[in-house]
Parts: sequence; C-alpha cells; structure tokens
Amino acid sequence: MNLNIAPGARILVRSEEWLVRTAESSADGGHLVVCEGISELVRGTEAHFLTQLEGEENIQVLDPAATVLVPDTSPKFTSALLYIESLWLRSAPNDSQIRLSQQSVMKSHEYQFDPARIALKQPRPRILIADNVGLGKTLEAGILATELIQRGRGKRILVITLKSMLTQFQKEWWSRFSIPLVRLDSVGLARVRDRIPANHNPFNYYQKTIISMDTLKNNLEYRNYLEKAYWDIIVIDECHNVAMRANDQGSSLRARLARLLSRRSDALILLSATPHDGSAKSFASLIHLLDRTVIPDPDNYTSEDFREKGLVVRRFKNDIKGQVEGDFPERITGRLAATATSTEECAYTALLEVPFTQAGTRQSGRGYELQRIGMQKALFSSPAAAIQSTEGRLKKLEALPTPTPDVLKERAALADFLEALRQIGKPQFSKYQLLLDTLRLGSYVWTGKDPKDRLVLFSERIETLSWLQENLAADLGLKPNQVALLHGGLPDTEQQELVDRFGRENDPVRILLCSDVASEGLNLHYFCHRIVHFDMPWSLMTYLQRNGRVDRFGQTERPVILYLQTDAKNETIKGDQRILEVLQKKDEQANTNLGDPLAFLDKYDEEKEAEEVMGFMAQGLDASAVEQLMDTTAENSVTNQLDMFTAIMASLGAQTTAPTPTATAIEEKSLFPSYYAFAKSALEELQKNTLSGLQWNHSDDAQTLTVTAPRDLEARLRQIPREAQHKPYVLSAKRETIIEAMDSARQAKAEEDTWPKTQYLWPQHPIAEWLSDRVISEFRGHKAPVLHSPKLAKGEQAFLLAGTVPNRKGQAVVVDWQVAVRQGGGAFTLEPFAEFAERAGLAAEKLPNPGRPVPTGLQEALPAAVAVMRAHMVKAQQEFTTRTRPELDKQLAELDRLRDKQLALQFDDAPKTLSKKQEIEKDFEAYKGWIHDTMETEPQPFLQVIAAICSVEPLPASPLPAAETATLSGERRG
Repeated sequence: MNLNIAPGARILVRSEEWLVRTAESSADGGHLVVCEGISELVRGTEAHFLTQLEGEENIQVLDPAATVLVPDTSPKFTSALLYIESLWLRSAPNDSQIRLSQQSVMKSHEYQFDPARIALKQPRPRILIADNVGLGKTLEAGILATELIQRGRGKRILVITLKSMLTQFQKEWWSRFSIPLVRLDSVGLARVRDRIPANHNPFNYYQKTIISMDTLKNNLEYRNYLEKAYWDIIVIDECHNVAMRANDQGSSLRARLARLLSRRSDALILLSATPHDGSAKSFASLIHLLDRTVIPDPDNYTSEDFREKGLVVRRFKNDIKGQVEGDFPERITGRLAATATSTEECAYTALLEVPFTQAGTRQSGRGYELQRIGMQKALFSSPAAAIQSTEGRLKKLEALPTPTPDVLKERAALADFLEALRQIGKPQFSKYQLLLDTLRLGSYVWTGKDPKDRLVLFSERIETLSWLQENLAADLGLKPNQVALLHGGLPDTEQQELVDRFGRENDPVRILLCSDVASEGLNLHYFCHRIVHFDMPWSLMTYLQRNGRVDRFGQTERPVILYLQTDAKNETIKGDQRILEVLQKKDEQANTNLGDPLAFLDKYDEEKEAEEVMGFMAQGLDASAVEQLMDTTAENSVTNQLDMFTAIMASLGAQTTAPTPTATAIEEKSLFPSYYAFAKSALEELQKNTLSGLQWNHSDDAQTLTVTAPRDLEARLRQIPREAQHKPYVLSAKRETIIEAMDSARQAKAEEDTWPKTQYLWPQHPIAEWLSDRVISEFRGHKAPVLHSPKLAKGEQAFLLAGTVPNRKGQAVVVDWQVAVRQGGGAFTLEPFAEFAERAGLAAEKLPNPGRPVPTGLQEALPAAVAVMRAHMVKAQQEFTTRTRPELDKQLAELDRLRDKQLALQFDDAPKTLSKKQEIEKDFEAYKGWIHDTMETEPQPFLQVIAAICSVEPLPASPLPAAETATLSGERRG
C-alpha cells in the first residue's frame, strides 16, 4: 500500500474530507478503508472505500506539515481540549494491555481479564474460555470484545448461543459493556424483514447481531447469508454443542456451521464449561475452529501441539478462590431420602418381573438389564414418567403384527407393572410427600411468600415436571401462576420471557420447574439460592450444569442444594439407588477438593456418563465397587490421552490465576476530571454551535445526562436493540446507578421494560462514540487549534503530535503522543505528552484563554516539528521490527514444522490425500499471511498534528488581516 493510511488519518476522497477508522487488506490486492465523514455534506456518514476501485491517485492523505493552525477562542480552550481528548480516547494500540474494560459495569476480579490478555497477544485473537460453571464466561468474553472494539477490531460482531439465552446474553453485553446486539430470534427475524429491503443480508445490515445455532441450523436462508458476510468477532456460546462427536465425521449440521463461521471472522471466542466429551477428536475439533494449523492428527496428538498457542483458558472455583472472597458463598447440600411406600415397593417388584424382549425374544444378560434400567430410570423420576414410558413400550409391542410368545409375556407383565404404577397416588408417592414436608416443616422450610426467595426444581422428565405443575401449587398453598414450567419444547421467545420473569421481584412466579434445557448458561440466581433435584442426576455433568444456575458469580446468598431420593427395601433397586448416591458424593467431593467432577467418569458428555452409570447397574456392581472404579479413573486420568485436556488446563490455570504486577490495567491520561465532565462539556459545545435537534440536560450530583438525539445520532441508534431505545436517552457515569437500574428493570412486568432505562456513560456507548465523532468533525478542513499557556516560558513553542505505526492490516501496533518543544529559534526536542500536559497546565477549566491570535512564525515552524516527530516514529518503527522479528521468524518456522508434520500424514486413498494436502497448504499459507499482516508494518509511520501550544505573548500593535483571525468557532458557524 503506497498510501500512508492508518486509523486517525484524514483523507480527501471524492472532494470530501474523511476520518479513517480502519484500513485493511482487501481481496482485490488493495485496501478497504472504513471512514467517518467530516466535511459538511458527509458528516456522520460511514463510508467504505476500496483503494483499487477509487484509484490511489484519487485518495489524498492530508500532509501533517500542511496542517493549518487556527486560534481557539472558546472559554478556557474547551473546544481544543475536547478535540484533544476525543482523539486521545481513540488512540489505543494493538497490545495486550487492558485499557477500558476495567471500567465496565461489573464487580471485576483479575482472573476475568486473563483471557483478554492472552488472546490479545495472538496475531488473531482466538480463544476457548473453558472456565467452570458460574465463573462468568459471558463477562470474560465481553471484556475481550471491549478491548478489541477499542482497538478498532470489533465493529462487526456475531454471537451464537442457545435460544433460551438470547435475551440474557444480549442484556448482559448491553447493560455492562454497551455492546448492542440485535436479537434475531423468531420475533426478531420477522422484525428485521420488515425493516430492511427484500433480499438484503441482515448480517450486513446490522453490524452486531445475536442468533441461536438452532435458528441458523433450521433456516436455510440465513445459513446462506452466513457465507456472504464477514465479522471482526464471532462468539460461539456453549460451543461443546458444535464439537465433532466421536462417532461422526464432522457431518452434523452444527459442526459444519461452526467450521464455516470459523473462517468468517478475525477474532473467534468459544465459551463452554464442559468443552470435552471424552474423545481427543472432539476436543481437537474445537481447537481446529480456533487454529487449523496446530493439531496435525485429531486422533493422535499431545498437549505440546497447542500448549504455547494461548488458545485455551480453564479455571475452577478453587483456582480463583483467593481473588473472589465473598463473591462465591459456600453452598449447603443435603440428600433427603423417603422410605418407599408399600405401593411403590409393589411397583418395583412388578418392574423386576417384566421379561423384556429384543427382536421378539426374551434374552438375559446386559441387553435385558439395560432395558430394565431404562424403565427404572423413569420410575426413579416419578410414577407419571414411568407410566408414559410403559405406555410407549406397550404401544410398540401391541403394534407388532405377529407377536411371539415372549412378546405376549412381556406385554402381560408390562400391563401388571402399569397397573401397579397407577396405584401410586399422591399419598403413596413418598418422594413427593418428602418434598412437601421439607418445604413446609423441615429445616429447609420455604413458604413461597418472599419474592426474593424462590425455588428451582429440576427433573430430567417433562412428565414429572408436568405432574408437579398440576399438584404443587395447591399442595403448597400457592396460586397456579406461581408455578411455571420451563422445557425445551417451548418456543424460543417463551423460554427467554420465562427466565426474565423469574428474575423479576414483582413477578408472581415462585417455583420454576426446569428440564435440563435450563441447565446450560442461564442466570437463575437473582432471587433464588435454592435448587431441588427432584430426581437424582445420572450424570456428573448434569450436576455441574444444574447447580451452576444458582451457585455462580454474583450469588449473594449461600446456595442450598437438595437431592431427593426414595429408599427401597428391594435389594436390586436399593443397590442401583446407592450408585446414584455415589455420583452425588463425587460431585460434592469435587466441589470441595478436586475442582472437576467430570474426571471421575472421564466421559465429558452427559449421555455417555449416564450410559456408563447404567452399565454399572447392568453389571450388578455394588456402590463400593463403583466408587473404587471412579476413584481409580480420576487418579489415572493424567496418564490417559483423553485426560490430556485436564492436564493442560490445570497448567494453564496455574499460570493465569494469580495477579501479577503486569496485570494492572492502564490508567490513561485525561484532560478532564471524569468522563462525565468530558461528555457534558462536549454537549455544551455542540449546543453552542446550534446542532439541530440536540436537546439535553444534566445532573452533576447524579452524573447523569439526558439526551434527545438529533437526526444523525438517531440514525446510528437504530443499530442498538429496540428494547434499549428509551427516548430521551438517560446516561449515568456512576456504575452503582447502572447496577440499580439493572436490578430495577428486572422487576418490570412488560418485557420491553426489563431493559435498564438508565444506560452507562463511558467511551464505548454509541452516544459517547457519536459525541467524540462530532467533536473531531468540528475541526474539519485539516486544521489544528492553537492554545496559550501562561506556564510556558516566553517564546516557547510546542506542537502536540500523534504518531502511529500501522501493521499491514492498518491496525495501530505503536501509538505515541509526543510534544515537539523549542524555545526561541532553537531545535525541537520531544517531550512525552503526559509530562508536557502537566507542565503546561493542559486541563479542563484550568487554562484561561487570553484571546490571542496565532503567533507570528508558529505556522512556519510546524514542518520542523513534524520532521523531528517523523524521525522519532521511524526509529520507533525500526525498534518494533527489531523487537518482533525473532518472534515473527519463530512463528513462521513453527508453522513450517507443523505444515510438514500434517503433510506427512497418510489418508485413506490417493485422491483424498491429494485434496487434503492441498487444503493443508491453503490453511498454512492463509495463517502465514495473517502473521505477516499483523506483525509487519507499513512502509511509513503516520503522523497527525493535534494542536499547537505556545506561551502567552502581548497582543500585536496593529490588527492582523481578517483571514488570519478566523476562529474555529467562526469556521463551525460557517
């Protein structure tokens, strides 16, 4: 690229002036330059210019040495200071420092910033955040996204999550980080179709969107749109759902969509507390989404293949305990057992007498036992679930055209079993009576009267939950609308609405009956710290996910978790129940000591874990034997290839849990006492310039601004969620005010009112971004303001200059603000901006404006100052290249090694080998291109003259020509 274009540059294109936001390589061999209009005709307009199409000769980069110096006549140089501050806020380099996200609306801890620091060190920020349930992966992803946005690398974002979590994720990112995601659920999609032209790609129309994988999977139209869109950041939540399973070849639609998405973004953030299903191939598929170069053979690899890449972060509660005192109250658990009634014992006996058949024949052995245990699992849930399963089995057998004698015997036995089940009414259902007694009378007494003390009740079977919904309200003295049922069969909008309602204090719901659709990701802890497992889980992963709904970051009460079980007298049934008790014991043991309960079964998949437990029962193992097997599995897991994941995660956790001196976020220099003061001053200045449609007021005590958006701002705000478009817009700079607004919004009855009415006033809010753009655009015409400081020596001249070294993608890798200073006619020397600002008294409301014109000779001195800064930045560019070249060479050599290793692999047949090797070559060449583009710089640094500062000189004896006394305020009015 011959043009010296970098973020912050001013260019002339098509006779209009533009401010460059980003400049990246394009597919046609040129560059794509994304700009914001500055001159009057295009002000506030975003434009994308292709240098090959426009012709580089038609794009003029304004020469910094030709910047026109003009006086600022605003009181206390407010206009100039706003201009300087706005540009300063935009000057974050592409390093791994935390620069803004520490100011987001959250009670933050150091461990939450580690994924961002690790990802920002990569040529492409790509990371799997695999922290345990409840540690705040959504917030950690928001931190990384915020840092990328600040670096100009997060304009377009796509989030993929579960349909039940769309609204929750959307609200979290908007309320805490001011990241606006347009929700494309079933209602949102219809709304989008009404708002955009026919056949337009909604992923291009909206810059930041959130959609469920199920919607993408089931909607061919939107899958096709994916292939024609590109994002800066893609987030895939609960990413274990898109991993390749051990028994497929990556042919599942979810896996294929994930592979497509992985190629459609720069940054990729994967989130999952359970990212491993027990197979090396499955975990390799997730790593492959992040980086296609690191694992040569997905069936045979070691941690060394990706250990140094910084692709995965995983921590458990114990790893970060020292950082989160008080934020993770220790949970209370209890297993409550009811003695089986005689009616239930009869049902157990009837079940054991059923001669299950396979292919019409009664066969003993493992297959028979698994059939019995499958039915037993339903019975352990509830009679209603067992009745549904039994009726389904009978219907299947009765449909056989020529039943065998064995089938007839099974049908008769099933009919007896069904009759025994129907005899179990509410009084005979011991576990249900135990639940009622526990909530009415026990040590865990719960009345349902306190809206801040709610109950989540889990069961695997919807039939059980439906039966509980029919009976619980009346038996506990509640109204029917105080018990709600959440399951996967509900439409996405109903699932989201129900979760929202459960978090509202004034909503009548007191008990939420949940299937395991609610066990992933949902925040159910706002007014709830109680969970009841109505049936004991058959999977350790189920324990982990369910309990994480209330035992999570932000919980203020001690979680109370109860497990209900029926104690049978029948020895076979009793033995199987004891095995379920071992699972509960191991989950609690892991919570207290080990950290990861999944190591005990080493399956990392709910279905596989349940199958393993059923296998224990089918073998007739007793509880002590099962416990011994599980302990041995956990002890030996470090030598098992499948547990390589756990071993490397433990190492990564050890590296990233403790805060280090370098972990502190950067405290940026500011010319204003607070961001509120800056925003207020900016609005005052814009109002002086009679900006049409702008109306606003403020409260200094509350640090709140209320803004009625003018037309150009209103056009921008169409990109934020419809529910967040509260007019007029109320913004507060106090985080505690935003937290109160979030808490208050959760109590609203109407869905559209559950979004906070007060929004966070900080640099990332769209209104704040608009303010900075307007302030910068006020200084159009390639001009820079002149300030006068009484603290400078007589005759002292200073030029504030910003230097940027962009990489080949146009991203700023070195940013340096220096002040070129001289006294008299001497040579210019450079002084760091922060030091000079302190010395010269550059601060809002601190610098009186004496109303002086531009001093004689100041304009003529500018080229010399620019030349000194250029030499400084050329040296900085050389130092950057010298510093990064060894790492660049190391990465390229490592890529060559990995490529050769992958090319040496043998595949099934020659045609497949050839095509696979061509794909490998393509992947490695693409990644090499990324490394070159991000670690190598453009030929020349970019310079910008921000302002000139000089001493206060006496007024000249005679007036200057009118052209030389034109003020910035006069320019704006013109």
